[in-house]
Amino acid sequence: MPPTLFSPIEIRGVRLPNRVVVSPMWQYSGVGGRPTPTHTVHYGRLAEGGAGLVIQEGTTVDRRGRGTVGDLGLWEDRVVPLYAQLVEVVKAGGAVPGIQLIHAGRKGRRNPPWLPGTPPPSADWPLLAPSAVPMGLEGAETPVEMTLRDIEDTVAAFADAARRADEAGYEVLELQAAHGYLIHSFLSPLANRRTDRYGGSAENRFRFLVEIVDRIRTVWPDAKALFVRLSCVDVEWTIDQTVELVGELRAHGVDVIDCSAGGITGLPFPGLKTGYGYQVPYAHQIRDRTGSRTMAVGHIVHAVQAQSVIEDGRADLVALGRELLYNPNWPLDAARKLGVPDPYVRAPARISHWLGKREQSFPGFVPSTGG
Repeated sequence: MPPTLFSPIEIRGVRLPNRVVVSPMWQYSGVGGRPTPTHTVHYGRLAEGGAGLVIQEGTTVDRRGRGTVGDLGLWEDRVVPLYAQLVEVVKAGGAVPGIQLIHAGRKGRRNPPWLPGTPPPSADWPLLAPSAVPMGLEGAETPVEMTLRDIEDTVAAFADAARRADEAGYEVLELQAAHGYLIHSFLSPLANRRTDRYGGSAENRFRFLVEIVDRIRTVWPDAKALFVRLSCVDVEWTIDQTVELVGELRAHGVDVIDCSAGGITGLPFPGLKTGYGYQVPYAHQIRDRTGSRTMAVGHIVHAVQAQSVIEDGRADLVALGRELLYNPNWPLDAARKLGVPDPYVRAPARISHWLGKREQSFPGFVPSTGG
């Protein structure tokens, strides 16, 4: 039997060949919302590295929901063929193609993180939010409180983007409902001060996300998987509230919870100490308390570490981000270190053949299992 990290898992009608996931990572390289050769290179090399699932960076559902001018977007039908090409790149690399859908909300109109300054001079779209409450960052702008028409249009925009994602061939869809972006701000009592049916009680604050899920499920095929990324703990938000929300989401067709933390103020969750696997306990608690499948994130860097998360039942999937930027072949390397009989099988034949030859050049070599 292979290590559980490299065992397949079926989610609805989607079969992932292993439990290693490429986390969505913004590239800030789109032009007019469209992908560029940068994205082809980025997703191609990650897919060829052996991960079971590659989730495309947060892709905006509405021009007014962009985080930066370099965001990708799925707000019009004519771009579907461009994303279909990215899907084929990922599939040719041996991975299942996924996509994250996002509306930046009050975290919009920014520069890439290596070019600080808000808003960038070319930003000309409004900041939308559930309430006119700015983020707690110096110089943060006050967003515009969304009308009921704005809310309905945004729910429809998520569903339209999901339909386009299906047409492009993505098999897994994730909603970004964490880290201070629009959906998260509706969930949070810190950012949501509304007094209508979208604010106040937990049920009302959940409503926006639940309506998005319901509308997406009308256009996203039943055989395809739906993930939701949540900040499981945050300012004025506890793990108990996440458990309540996940129970609701499961009843509405969500398959996997991607378990992160913090972001509603624009800053890391106060008191959250980073370290190896520092957010894994959230995935473990949500899995145990709700029965939902979960994905663990947060400084998962070593093969044996990732294997233990899956083997011990703390999560069903592990997602890596910056570690894969450092080493896009991390999954192949981890398979070798964990003793998978044919560790390079997930790579295309033009790569796996030569890596096998390389292996034969080092008879008796036993790799370290730590990295």
